[in-house]
Amino acid sequence: MSAENEDRKAMNSLPMAVLNAIQNPVILVNEKGLVTFANWEAEAFFGASANYLAKHDISNFIPFGSPLLTLIEQVRERRAAVNEYRVDLSSPRLGADKLVDLYVAPVLSEPGSVVIVFQERSMADKIDRQLTHRAAARSVTGLASMLAHEIKNPLSGIRGAAQLLETSVDDEDRALTRLICDETDRIVSLVDRMEVFSDERPVDRQPVNIHSVLDHVKAIAKAGFARDIRITENYDPSLPPVYANRDQLVQVFLNLVKNAAEAVGNRAEGEIMLTTAYRPGIRLSVAGTREKISLPLEFCVHDNGPGVPADLVEHLFDPFITTKTNGSGLGLALVAKIIGGHGGIVECDSQAHRTTFRVLMPASKGNSAEDTAPMSIKGQSR
Repeated sequence: MSAENEDRKAMNSLPMAVLNAIQNPVILVNEKGLVTFANWEAEAFFGASANYLAKHDISNFIPFGSPLLTLIEQVRERRAAVNEYRVDLSSPRLGADKLVDLYVAPVLSEPGSVVIVFQERSMADKIDRQLTHRAAARSVTGLASMLAHEIKNPLSGIRGAAQLLETSVDDEDRALTRLICDETDRIVSLVDRMEVFSDERPVDRQPVNIHSVLDHVKAIAKAGFARDIRITENYDPSLPPVYANRDQLVQVFLNLVKNAAEAVGNRAEGEIMLTTAYRPGIRLSVAGTREKISLPLEFCVHDNGPGVPADLVEHLFDPFITTKTNGSGLGLALVAKIIGGHGGIVECDSQAHRTTFRVLMPASKGNSAEDTAPMSIKGQSR
């Protein structure tokens, strides 16, 4: 093969490589409605190979009467691109909850052909919720600062007065003074927990072996609140270090594992699973800059408890939202604050007998061998 032919082949293969590298499904529909091209993500989205898609009309793969068919006709007539948001493509073939944003554009060099890009809303909605959670955490920060100054001082006076009364009342009234002291102590404890949100000091971060953190959390759990619960791991041994504060990561995953243990309860078949994986493709924009942060490291805590009520899932990381009878609703809000402070996101997927808390974080960018070497783990089990 001549050098000229090799160059031409390379140029023809480059667009294919670029389209296959895109993390959104992309298809090309010709004037007859046949899918003449589908990138790898589109094959996964439709559950069919590109060759199979090319033999069928696009209408065979989407719900009957879908707005997508109307959009395709509009683009062909106007020869102009169209965006449509939150289009429901749910069907037995594609699955439930297939809510997507669509970009449909004409291919001017091929009359009647259009290119369609699908943006699944699930991840976009989760990221939007993360921004809401961070705003809520900032609100709690201001509230915590106010409470610390305006409530704790009067409470100490109330408690002191109750202690003085306790020495001069009979046994029946002493129970009331004791109740006053106990309740003021409980309020002070709640305010102390909220003061954590007002700590805005920069986080001291360094490359951290996440498997070492998870092993430490597991050891604590097995020695205490989860001693009777089966905890398994499924780790990716090739993960690079995460750029984080180790103590804060221990706090995060100890909280998540404790929640999972409380959800599982005393069920004989109860199980908690810790998993780690590399998931490229999630990138967040940094406010005020053109920089984008990649979040390829995925750490999950799974449990087979009853699940989180559907009406609470979207608000689970908001302050004072809890499913526990005596819970304060600050634990998961603190988790969201810590992970957000590390530039990551945390999300919850829940259904009956399967709840997953997923943490996505950036990898370490260190240049030393210690920073970039894969992390060792103690072992794997299912």
